[in-house]
Amino acid sequence: MTTTPDLLYSEVEEDLRSSVRSLLTAGAEPGSVLARTESSEPYDLKLWRTLAADLGAAGLAVPEALGGHGASTREVAVVLEELGRSVAPVPFLGSVVLATSALLGADTTQAVVAELLPRLAAGDLIGALAVPLTAQPGFAFPDAVTAGADGTLSGRVSSVVDASVAELLVVPAVGPDGPGLYAVEASAASVTEVVSLDLTRRIADIEFSNAPARLVADAAHAPAALEHALSIGAGLLASEQLGITEWCLTETVRYLKERYQFGRQVGSFQALKHRLANLYVDVVNARAAARYAADALASGSEDAPVAVAVAKSRCSSIAVHAAEEAVQLHGGIGMTWEHPAHLYLKRAKSDELALGTPGKHRATLAGLIDLPA
Repeated sequence: MTTTPDLLYSEVEEDLRSSVRSLLTAGAEPGSVLARTESSEPYDLKLWRTLAADLGAAGLAVPEALGGHGASTREVAVVLEELGRSVAPVPFLGSVVLATSALLGADTTQAVVAELLPRLAAGDLIGALAVPLTAQPGFAFPDAVTAGADGTLSGRVSSVVDASVAELLVVPAVGPDGPGLYAVEASAASVTEVVSLDLTRRIADIEFSNAPARLVADAAHAPAALEHALSIGAGLLASEQLGITEWCLTETVRYLKERYQFGRQVGSFQALKHRLANLYVDVVNARAAARYAADALASGSEDAPVAVAVAKSRCSSIAVHAAEEAVQLHGGIGMTWEHPAHLYLKRAKSDELALGTPGKHRATLAGLIDLPA
């Protein structure tokens, strides 16, 4: 029986939003985020510790028995909305959304999983899932890394999100007994940060050479655990894209109210009003799609794959369009490095490519709803 999705925010979710927004307003204001992109420490790990440990955001979706808060993907989605509004340079996607979800999709009664999940939930560990950022739900189990009979890993994975600050790597690898997920200390691998489009969320290449590893999911569980993580990631990334879109609209409206040309507010020109109205409609559409995906994932709905494909394909295009409009409607200042609009455009474009492009998700959706090519 299909239940009606709940797209509204609960009181608890609004309280969580208020706490996260207050933290990010104080700790990730545009000037400091811009300055950090040019520093030797692009990630704000102090802010991360406050968000992950003090606010408890790292353990929202982890069961209480495993050291978490026993919430759901709905609450994680709220945090991602606020992170989208601030483009805060913290490893939330890599650690909380991808690495933690992969372990939650494994057998949580296993000793290794039961040891690692509480540490991730408490913010004591930063994790990363060793797959390319462009990996999407439904793709073949990766074979770029192999596991030897002695349990060590060898191989190379490129473009892994948040790997440059990770302490724990969750690695899909193929061994003598088939596919598996392995836990590897980041210090046992060679992690090389590469130039990324998004300056506030870095990617890195990882090289394994007989790296010691611990099995966290065997051939019976690993493919499903990886698929679980990628589905959660793609579905919840839509909420971050919603946050990007909302910031772009809000800041653009504010600017156009303050900017005057020919003795009139720029925002009073009808052509610009129409463009802003279209952006508002986009925000409404994005919120409906993103909330539907978050709720379907939280409830384990049979419609979750459809909801994820719809949300990721729709919100990706909306966020990029909103960021482009923000840059253009800010005029000359929007084209400068000093204005944060370019950070949102780069995050929006990076998110569009991450965890499956809109075209790939639409192709997946066509199969799910039996739509002929």
